[in-house]
Amino acid sequence: MTAIYLLGGTQTDFARNWSREGLSIYDMFAETLNQGLEQTQIDVNDIAVGHVGNFVSDLFTGQAQLNGFFGHVHPALHNIPTSRHEAACASGSMALLAAMRDIESGHYPLACVLGIEYMRNVDGATGADHLAAAAWRGIETEGCTYPWPHMFANLFDIYQERYGTSIEYLREIGKNNFANAKNNPLAQTRHWQLEDCNFSDDEKANPIIEGQLRKQDCGQITDGAAVMFLANEDYARKYAKQRNLSLSDLPRIKGWGHRSAALLMDRKLELGQGQPLVFPHVKDTFDDALRRAGLNDVKQLDGLEVHDCFTMTEYMIIDHSGLTAPGESYRAIDDGSIFMGGQLPINPSGGLIGLGHPVGATGVRMMLDAYKQVRGEAGDCQVEGANNFGIFNLGGSATTCATFVVGKD
Repeated sequence: MTAIYLLGGTQTDFARNWSREGLSIYDMFAETLNQGLEQTQIDVNDIAVGHVGNFVSDLFTGQAQLNGFFGHVHPALHNIPTSRHEAACASGSMALLAAMRDIESGHYPLACVLGIEYMRNVDGATGADHLAAAAWRGIETEGCTYPWPHMFANLFDIYQERYGTSIEYLREIGKNNFANAKNNPLAQTRHWQLEDCNFSDDEKANPIIEGQLRKQDCGQITDGAAVMFLANEDYARKYAKQRNLSLSDLPRIKGWGHRSAALLMDRKLELGQGQPLVFPHVKDTFDDALRRAGLNDVKQLDGLEVHDCFTMTEYMIIDHSGLTAPGESYRAIDDGSIFMGGQLPINPSGGLIGLGHPVGATGVRMMLDAYKQVRGEAGDCQVEGANNFGIFNLGGSATTCATFVVGKD
C-alpha cells in the first residue's frame, strides 16, 4: 500500500439538535470544517481535493450536491475538485476510500473528507421512511413500521434458529455501549439516565420496536458531522516536522477492505446458506484489511469501532470479524473480551447506540476515533496501549461493507 497518513480532524457534539438551534446543514458543514482546520492547524490553501460522505440530505433537507459547500466556507476551496459519495450508512467510508485513491494515484497530496447528516428536523416515522431508501423500496420495506429494526430483528431470529442465540447477549451489548458513551463528552446519550429495567423486557421502560428488538437495541437518530485530513508521505513528513514530530508519530491507514453484496437481505441470506457464517462477504472485508495491514487475525488489533446500528449488528460483527467461531459471539461477551480492559474492546466511543449515528458521518467519525486511540488522545475512552485500531462500517443490510486498520509504525 501507498502510505496514507492521518493528520486529525474533529466531530460535532452529537447531542446537538441543529434545527432547534435554527441552524442549517450548511452551518453544520462550515462549523465542522473550520473547527477541523483549527484543530489540526492545516493551511486551508493546502487542501487539494475534498470529499463529502452523505446518505439522504436530499430527503431530510431537500439539499443535494453538498460538495459545493466547500467553496462557500473559504475562497481557497472554490476552485478545487470535490465530490459527494453515497452508500447508505457506509457513505463516509466511501468518501474516505475515494480520498485514498486520490492520494495513491499521486494526483493530490492532501485530502479533506467530511461526513455529514442532518436528521432530527423530522418526526420519527418520516425519518424511518427516509432511511428506508437504503433498502429495496416496495419489496423489503412493506409490512412493517420500521424497516431497519425489522430486518435486523429477522437477523436475530436467524441466529436464534441456527445457533440458539439468547437475547440476553444483545442486552449486554447495549449496556456496554451506553456505559462507554458516558465517558464520551460528545455522545448523544452521555446524560441519559438508564436503569436495569431499560435493558429488560419491560414494555414501558424498553418497548418492542420490531420483532424481538427493543428500544435500547437501536442506534440513535442523530445530527452530526466529522472531518478528517488525509495526506501522502511527503506532506505528512513536512506537517510532522513543523510540529516537532517524527513521521512515525502520525497514524496511517495500514489496511483496508471494501466489499459489496446484493441489495436485498433475503438474497444475501440465500447466498450465505450452507456456509459457516451468515454473511461471508463481511468476513472477507475484515480479512482483506488485516492482510493488507500485515496482521494475521483480528486479535492482533487493540480495539474496534464497529457499526452497531442495532445490538444484533454488533453481535453479528463479533463472529464475522473472526474474534470467535461462527455463532459463538456470546463467548466474547461472557469472557469480557469486548469490554474496556478486555482482549479486544469494541466501541469504546459508545458506538452508534451510545455515541449516535449521523448516517453519512459515521464512517468518518470512526476513522477519527481510531486516529485518537492510536495517538493516545481518546481521553476517558482511551484503550491503553492502542497501536493498531480497526473500523468496520456497513451500509444497508451489510450491502456495502468497509474495514480499515489504523496504526503507527
